[in-house]
Amino acid sequence: MERRETAALLAIIGRLDPRTIRTDQGEARDQIAQWHELLGDVPMATPHGWDARIAARQHIRSSPYQILPADVVRPWESYRRDRLARHSDPTPSADPDDQAAWIAELAGMRRAVATGIAEPAQARAITSGRDDDPRREAMLERVGSCIPPAARAALAPYRPARAAREAAIAQGQPDALSVRCEWCKAQPGEPCRRRRIGPDDGVHATAPRTTPHPGRLDLAAVQAPRTEQARQPALA
Repeated sequence: MERRETAALLAIIGRLDPRTIRTDQGEARDQIAQWHELLGDVPMATPHGWDARIAARQHIRSSPYQILPADVVRPWESYRRDRLARHSDPTPSADPDDQAAWIAELAGMRRAVATGIAEPAQARAITSGRDDDPRREAMLERVGSCIPPAARAALAPYRPARAAREAAIAQGQPDALSVRCEWCKAQPGEPCRRRRIGPDDGVHATAPRTTPHPGRLDLAAVQAPRTEQARQPALA
């Protein structure tokens, strides 16, 4: 804010609140100097929503106390924080290998957003949609899964329960994880858990099992034919 803008702001404030008017020329000069020193980095207005005159008018309307420079600085700092909180840094156009230029462009973007010169850049939301690429459909049909066999084999040591489930299904056995386990209460899709019973008959700890409990296997074997029979009329 320039000195003449500070004087204009004080003139507006004096019209709204006569208590701030200084009739003595020396006092008026000192008042302008004081406000200008405290509001030197606060703009009078920005292209995107900030106006010091509105902030001053709002304080005079809502507070019985005489306005101070801090009553203009506080809304300005809140305005800056809100804009930076809504800003997501876009990728700079500078060469990434030129670290100084990269940082300078990022800092310039943030400074322009914080001072109201530019609008905050919003992060692009992740959108969902149907992919009708025939090449992708052909690949999935050939591979049989979105995870290639080589990648699935490499992941097997890190997810043994899933690997055991896939191996059992490949051998024609029923999918045990398709039903609820009556022993450990694991829900469909979740692996069975090993329970450690304490002296007080309470469960002290659980850990996932690589293989399902035998009772869960039996239940899946019983329900699998029923599911297949239920599908037959629908397919007929």
